[in-house]
Amino acid sequence: MTSRLKVLLPGRDPRFAASSPGGADDSLVDRLARTGIPLNTRCGRRGDCAGCTVRLLEGAFRTHAGNIVAAPASVRACQGSLVPGRPTTISIPARSLLDLQTQIGTAFKFRVPSTRRPLVRVEPEVRDHGFAIDIGTTTVVAALVDLRTGGIVTEQASLNRQVEFGDNVVTRIQVAGDPVQREAMRQAIVRRTLLPLMTAACQAARVMPGRIAAVTVAGNTTMLHLLIGADSSSLGIAPFTPQFTGHRILSAGEIGLDPFPASLPVHLLPGFSAFVGADIAAGCICSGLLAEKRPCLLVDIGTNGELLLAAGGRLIGSATAAGPAFEGGRLTCGTRAMAGAIGHLRLAVEPFSVHLEFIGDHAASIGLAGSAYLDFLADAREGGLLDEHGRFTAKWETLPPDHRWRHDAARGILLSAGDLTSLVTESDIAQLQQAKAAIAAGIATLLRRSHLAAADLHRVFLAGGFGLHLHPASAIRSGLLPGFHPEQIETLGNTALGGAWLALDDMGKLEEMEEIVRHADILELNTDPEFEDTYIDQLALP
Repeated sequence: MTSRLKVLLPGRDPRFAASSPGGADDSLVDRLARTGIPLNTRCGRRGDCAGCTVRLLEGAFRTHAGNIVAAPASVRACQGSLVPGRPTTISIPARSLLDLQTQIGTAFKFRVPSTRRPLVRVEPEVRDHGFAIDIGTTTVVAALVDLRTGGIVTEQASLNRQVEFGDNVVTRIQVAGDPVQREAMRQAIVRRTLLPLMTAACQAARVMPGRIAAVTVAGNTTMLHLLIGADSSSLGIAPFTPQFTGHRILSAGEIGLDPFPASLPVHLLPGFSAFVGADIAAGCICSGLLAEKRPCLLVDIGTNGELLLAAGGRLIGSATAAGPAFEGGRLTCGTRAMAGAIGHLRLAVEPFSVHLEFIGDHAASIGLAGSAYLDFLADAREGGLLDEHGRFTAKWETLPPDHRWRHDAARGILLSAGDLTSLVTESDIAQLQQAKAAIAAGIATLLRRSHLAAADLHRVFLAGGFGLHLHPASAIRSGLLPGFHPEQIETLGNTALGGAWLALDDMGKLEEMEEIVRHADILELNTDPEFEDTYIDQLALP
């Protein structure tokens, strides 16, 4: 039995898809993917997030549990299928689409001198280019480098297509326990992410694939395991033992990067441990962390917040599970930093006013980026709208009626009057408190172990895409970076890509990475007897 499905997409003409009989796994999210409309299945299709939520305007939806949901309703597309035999219309909000133009950080600053000693022998006009690649959990960047000059010729970036299997490393480790799914994730990064990026970069620069002489790859330990199809299941079980962390050289043929030469060397950069990976080793080199005479801290804020502290000739690192909140995951109106998202805001309580800043040329919100949520926490707490526990105070009742939101016992604030895409609820605030507490407690633990206070640090280097959008003052006032001052904080951008580029252009930098990962101390926070109490303390808003 077939039925017509009409799909309404933001800013586009309606699309239609014919229904086809399917098995139990033929969910609405599968059907939309076959139609060329992939959704954000950031929790690995477990129904734990709202990433694939669509609005059912006409027709009915059958959940996997057998319940029938009739239009109008909001449903999670991964959790059921359409009821056949009747016309169906759905509307997909912009933040549920996977193909949105995420703001991907390709820029970086490096703070170290570099000597031009390319990783491979350069043969002009024959083998004279290379790729520096950063494989992030969410995004991937490929930079084409002219090895004759060391300059970056062009860059290509996109979402990591593995996001269809989950938006964080823990979920992907769980999914990868199935060998079939593990291979599907490998194909997602190799065939559907890296190859299109590398091919597009070569085409843009008019460089034939045969002229690529070497590739360097930075990424967290899980991403590098999934790239080569290594069994990553041990990363999800204590004592979290990776299959490898050291520098590895594979060929493009082994990985499956054809039409690039099968013998093309692909260097996986060295990492520290299961959750402090090659992206941080690359960032350490790019930031010049070890060259600083005074204590400095490198912080990469993501779903897996990674920290590296250099002090007194010692390097100590750690990782803390912040979760996906800073990328919009599991928040009512959360979204990645992309065109149309609220990137920053200013909130005043008495008298009430809100000023919203959008990413790109947009006048209507598709949701809030993590940087805007931190602005909200900082301003709402400072204005007395939130207490230290993240609950609305009595001042919530004084807000203009069209900015107050209530559903049963739940309360929230509409940052744009009456606009549900700008809603922040107390439940959202609790998620944000947990995320920022994880980072803050990790920093506090490293400082305590090194007998330092925040004021003792010369610099706090923010790495990664989230740091590019962050207002340092909001990060401090919200408690994400507790005890610091704005002048201590320096944003460096995509230091993982920067380190991969340095390793490609100067083989000495790769040797330095191998040295630092051998001698760094990695602290497993769950083994620190005071970490749990520190985390609980950091849940409070300053």
